[in-house]
Amino acid sequence: MRTLLVLLACLAVVTAAPAADAPAGRLVKVLPFFLDQQGRIAKSPSLFDRDAYQAYLRDHTNEISAVRYDVLWKAAPAPGENLRLAIELRGIGTNSAPRLQTLETNVPPGKHRHWTYLPLAGDDYKNFGWVVAWRARLWNGSQMLDEQKSFLW
Repeated sequence: MRTLLVLLACLAVVTAAPAADAPAGRLVKVLPFFLDQQGRIAKSPSLFDRDAYQAYLRDHTNEISAVRYDVLWKAAPAPGENLRLAIELRGIGTNSAPRLQTLETNVPPGKHRHWTYLPLAGDDYKNFGWVVAWRARLWNGSQMLDEQKSFLW
Protein backbone atom coordinates (compact mmCIF):
# COMPACT_ATOMS: atom_id res chain seq x y z
CA MET A 1 0.00 0.00 0.00
CA ARG A 2 2.80 2.39 0.87
CA THR A 3 4.50 1.66 -2.45
CA LEU A 4 1.30 2.53 -4.30
CA LEU A 5 1.05 5.86 -2.46
CA VAL A 6 4.67 6.69 -3.29
CA LEU A 7 4.07 5.87 -6.97
CA LEU A 8 0.95 8.04 -7.06
CA ALA A 9 2.81 10.93 -5.42
CA CYS A 10 5.64 10.64 -7.97
CA LEU A 11 3.12 10.55 -10.80
CA ALA A 12 1.43 13.69 -9.47
CA VAL A 13 4.76 15.53 -9.40
CA VAL A 14 5.66 14.44 -12.94
CA THR A 15 2.28 15.43 -14.41
CA ALA A 16 2.01 18.74 -12.56
CA ALA A 17 1.15 21.77 -14.64
CA PRO A 18 4.05 23.87 -15.96
CA ALA A 19 5.01 27.08 -14.22
CA ALA A 20 2.62 29.98 -14.73
CA ASP A 21 5.28 32.14 -16.40
CA ALA A 22 6.18 29.46 -18.96
CA PRO A 23 4.35 29.88 -22.28
CA ALA A 24 1.99 26.99 -22.91
CA GLY A 25 2.03 25.44 -26.34
CA ARG A 26 2.23 21.97 -27.75
CA LEU A 27 2.12 19.95 -30.90
CA VAL A 28 -0.63 17.37 -30.71
CA LYS A 29 -0.22 15.53 -34.00
CA VAL A 30 1.78 15.70 -37.26
CA LEU A 31 0.41 13.85 -40.29
CA PRO A 32 2.38 13.73 -43.56
CA PHE A 33 0.25 13.18 -46.68
CA PHE A 34 0.98 12.80 -50.38
CA LEU A 35 -1.15 14.89 -52.73
CA ASP A 36 -2.21 13.63 -56.14
CA GLN A 37 -2.28 15.74 -59.33
CA GLN A 38 -5.63 17.26 -58.26
CA GLY A 39 -4.31 18.19 -54.79
CA ARG A 40 -6.27 15.47 -52.97
CA ILE A 41 -5.11 13.25 -50.12
CA ALA A 42 -8.05 10.87 -50.65
CA LYS A 43 -10.84 10.24 -53.11
CA SER A 44 -13.54 10.19 -50.43
CA PRO A 45 -13.88 11.50 -46.85
CA SER A 46 -13.47 8.04 -45.30
CA LEU A 47 -10.33 7.56 -43.18
CA PHE A 48 -10.03 4.00 -44.47
CA ASP A 49 -10.13 5.25 -48.07
CA ARG A 50 -7.61 7.97 -47.21
CA ASP A 51 -5.12 5.43 -45.85
CA ALA A 52 -5.68 3.12 -48.83
CA TYR A 53 -5.18 6.02 -51.28
CA GLN A 54 -1.99 7.09 -49.47
CA ALA A 55 -0.66 3.53 -49.86
CA TYR A 56 -1.61 3.65 -53.55
CA LEU A 57 0.28 6.96 -53.99
CA ARG A 58 3.37 5.52 -52.25
CA ASP A 59 3.39 2.76 -54.88
CA HIS A 60 2.63 5.10 -57.82
CA THR A 61 5.05 7.96 -57.21
CA ASN A 62 4.52 9.45 -60.68
CA GLU A 63 1.00 10.47 -59.53
CA ILE A 64 2.29 12.48 -56.54
CA SER A 65 2.35 16.26 -57.02
CA ALA A 66 3.28 17.34 -53.48
CA VAL A 67 3.66 16.32 -49.86
CA ARG A 68 1.68 18.15 -47.17
CA TYR A 69 2.19 18.15 -43.42
CA ASP A 70 -1.01 18.58 -41.40
CA VAL A 71 -0.11 19.77 -37.90
CA LEU A 72 -2.56 19.88 -34.99
CA TRP A 73 -1.29 22.29 -32.34
CA LYS A 74 -2.47 24.28 -29.35
CA ALA A 75 -1.08 27.40 -27.71
CA ALA A 76 -2.68 29.47 -24.99
CA PRO A 77 -2.83 33.19 -25.75
CA ALA A 78 -0.29 35.32 -23.93
CA PRO A 79 0.80 38.94 -24.38
CA GLY A 80 3.55 39.53 -26.91
CA GLU A 81 3.35 36.09 -28.50
CA ASN A 82 4.92 35.57 -31.89
CA LEU A 83 4.02 31.95 -32.64
CA ARG A 84 5.68 30.19 -35.54
CA LEU A 85 5.28 26.62 -36.77
CA ALA A 86 8.26 25.09 -38.59
CA ILE A 87 8.85 21.72 -40.21
CA GLU A 88 12.38 20.71 -41.14
CA LEU A 89 12.70 18.06 -43.83
CA ARG A 90 15.61 15.75 -44.62
CA GLY A 91 15.57 14.00 -47.94
CA ILE A 92 17.48 12.33 -50.72
CA GLY A 93 17.62 14.14 -54.03
CA THR A 94 19.10 13.23 -57.37
CA ASN A 95 22.43 11.40 -57.30
CA SER A 96 21.67 10.42 -53.66
CA ALA A 97 22.56 13.94 -52.54
CA PRO A 98 21.21 14.85 -49.10
CA ARG A 99 18.67 17.70 -49.04
CA LEU A 100 17.40 19.97 -46.27
CA GLN A 101 14.30 22.15 -46.44
CA THR A 102 12.36 24.15 -43.86
CA LEU A 103 8.65 24.99 -44.16
CA GLU A 104 7.49 27.78 -41.84
CA THR A 105 4.39 29.81 -41.13
CA ASN A 106 3.22 32.23 -38.45
CA VAL A 107 0.21 31.00 -36.49
CA PRO A 108 -2.27 32.85 -34.26
CA PRO A 109 -2.63 31.75 -30.63
CA GLY A 110 -6.04 30.67 -29.39
CA LYS A 111 -7.91 28.76 -26.75
CA HIS A 112 -8.60 25.77 -28.99
CA ARG A 113 -6.57 23.37 -31.08
CA HIS A 114 -5.82 24.38 -34.67
CA TRP A 115 -4.85 22.52 -37.84
CA THR A 116 -2.15 24.10 -39.97
CA TYR A 117 -1.15 22.75 -43.38
CA LEU A 118 2.42 23.10 -44.67
CA PRO A 119 2.90 21.87 -48.26
CA LEU A 120 6.06 21.13 -50.19
CA ALA A 121 4.83 21.45 -53.76
CA GLY A 122 5.75 22.40 -57.29
CA ASP A 123 9.39 22.75 -58.25
CA ASP A 124 10.44 22.64 -54.60
CA TYR A 125 8.93 19.14 -54.30
CA LYS A 126 10.40 17.96 -57.60
CA ASN A 127 13.90 19.23 -56.76
CA PHE A 128 13.83 18.04 -53.16
CA GLY A 129 13.49 14.35 -53.88
CA TRP A 130 12.20 11.78 -51.40
CA VAL A 131 11.52 12.90 -47.79
CA VAL A 132 13.32 10.59 -45.37
CA ALA A 133 12.70 12.35 -42.03
CA TRP A 134 10.94 15.39 -40.59
CA ARG A 135 10.91 17.44 -37.39
CA ALA A 136 8.06 19.80 -36.43
CA ARG A 137 8.56 22.61 -33.92
CA LEU A 138 6.31 25.23 -32.36
CA TRP A 139 8.14 28.45 -31.51
CA ASN A 140 7.27 31.54 -29.50
CA GLY A 141 9.82 34.04 -30.73
CA SER A 142 13.16 32.33 -30.07
CA GLN A 143 11.79 29.90 -27.44
CA MET A 144 10.81 26.42 -28.57
CA LEU A 145 7.49 25.36 -27.02
CA ASP A 146 7.26 21.81 -28.35
CA GLU A 147 8.74 19.42 -30.88
CA GLN A 148 7.78 16.19 -32.64
CA LYS A 149 10.09 14.12 -34.84
CA SER A 150 9.71 11.28 -37.25
CA PHE A 151 11.31 7.95 -36.40
CA LEU A 152 14.39 8.49 -38.58
CA TRP A 153 15.20 12.03 -37.43
